[in-house]
Amino acid sequence: MVQKMGQCYKVSVIGGGAAGLVAARELQREGHHVTIFEKANRVGGTWLYDPRVETDPLGIDPNREIVHSSLYKSLRVNLPRQVMGFLDYPFVKKDGGIRGIFRVIKRCSVDEVSHEWVVESRTRTTESKWESKEEIFEAVIICNGKSTEPKIAEFSGRDIWPGLQMHSHNYRTPEQFENKTVVVIGNGPSAVDILREIAPLAKQVHQAVRGPNFKLKRLEKHDNAWQHSMIECAHKDGKLVFQDGSIVYADVIIHCIGYKYHFPFLKSNGIVTVDDNRVGPLYKHVFPPSLAPWLSFVGLNYKVVPAITIELQAKWVAKVVSGKLGLPTQAAMTYSVEEFYREIERKGCPNIIRIIFCITRLSLKR
Repeated sequence: MVQKMGQCYKVSVIGGGAAGLVAARELQREGHHVTIFEKANRVGGTWLYDPRVETDPLGIDPNREIVHSSLYKSLRVNLPRQVMGFLDYPFVKKDGGIRGIFRVIKRCSVDEVSHEWVVESRTRTTESKWESKEEIFEAVIICNGKSTEPKIAEFSGRDIWPGLQMHSHNYRTPEQFENKTVVVIGNGPSAVDILREIAPLAKQVHQAVRGPNFKLKRLEKHDNAWQHSMIECAHKDGKLVFQDGSIVYADVIIHCIGYKYHFPFLKSNGIVTVDDNRVGPLYKHVFPPSLAPWLSFVGLNYKVVPAITIELQAKWVAKVVSGKLGLPTQAAMTYSVEEFYREIERKGCPNIIRIIFCITRLSLKR
């Protein structure tokens, strides 16, 4: 496909959450014809509270009914309101919403000859009836989020332990943990929030934390909560042994260790893969070099201020698709990705500031 300056294309945006909506807006501003595919009946993505939980509370059964949102009822953002909005759409209280339809992606595959994308979807026409449809798009922007496919802690005996195990993805309210002994695995925002919320109701709460040199200690402000090192093993009688040597007989384990990137619908002939939870190869975390600019990802970054990052990524993608901004050669993008991976290995973690700076500079360049 030959890209021409200012030409309009038919573009599919997969996901109607924050990333998908801002991507669609920027593409429309560039004059492209945009179709958003969203499986919920309202837009909002992970920010759309859904009281339902999945049929498998641990989230590992591939045949479970998947609930997209991971919000618990009491969740409050841990960032200032001022950085949660977009450049021309600040985060202020608004009433009402946008209604949509169930339109679920089944398959998104690339034709290696024409480089066009075949998108197969299902639209719900009645409560029990779905209508399948196949459409051709010239570009696809994937914005399906990163907080739906649970990551589960691994430890000996996990599969034979008799108590309830669940992922924070399926936590909504604390009432079910009244008078229970609960182990919360993790030390991130969701683990801390859930521990704080269930402690007043639970009999005991124990937090299992990864990392060296953790010793058993009582948590401040909680008379019934303790912090341990990670779980060493679990037993059939309900016993949990921690790496610090302490032992607890628990009723519930809540896994709060994050999520896995998951694109079950994407058929890229092995070009884009998820290896050890790293999506790649992606130039600046957005474009696969051999499929750019006709396939891109918005919103993959962790440990960033999300709103501004996805907005700048969306602006960049829209202008690149329009031909107003260029990309390096495929070879140069591939080299950049490989050099970034080498940098991660040398430093042990990505240079987040450099990533955001590059995205900002490329997005706003005229």
